[in-house]
Amino acid sequence: MESLLLYKFYKDCNLSQWKIVNDTIMGGQSRSTIICNTEGKGLFAGTVSLENNGGFCAVKYTFDRLSLQDAKSFSVRLKGDGKAYQFRIKNEISETHSYVFAFETTTDWCTVNIPISELEPAFRGQKLNLPQYNGEQLEEIAFLIGNKKNETFELAIESITIV
Repeated sequence: MESLLLYKFYKDCNLSQWKIVNDTIMGGQSRSTIICNTEGKGLFAGTVSLENNGGFCAVKYTFDRLSLQDAKSFSVRLKGDGKAYQFRIKNEISETHSYVFAFETTTDWCTVNIPISELEPAFRGQKLNLPQYNGEQLEEIAFLIGNKKNETFELAIESITIV
């Protein structure tokens, strides 16, 4: 498979397919936003709160189903804040579970390579006894922060490519 640019942020980009999902859906008090900043990067930022059994912020990007036959990995160009995040994907947006890859960030721009073979099935933070992601199709990607502590965060994203 040739590389496929899934999304590239740019100044004044259209974020209509990006959706914030915070723990407020379960009574928590975490808050986050996604914007296209003046440098033309996507900026996912906010505050994670453990109040009311909260503890996560996420941003999801949904799109028409893609076939990923022969794809080996995702490549994400980003700059973090030294905190841990998760890259999450779904075959279909209707699935309750996601396939998850955890990664650490630095305060420098870098490329995080996410091998498809290392995406593990999980639901609400619990690993599931299901097969690994097979890469056959894709309808959603997400970034999530949930480090079991109160914290502010900022993750700048330049692009997401399927390789």
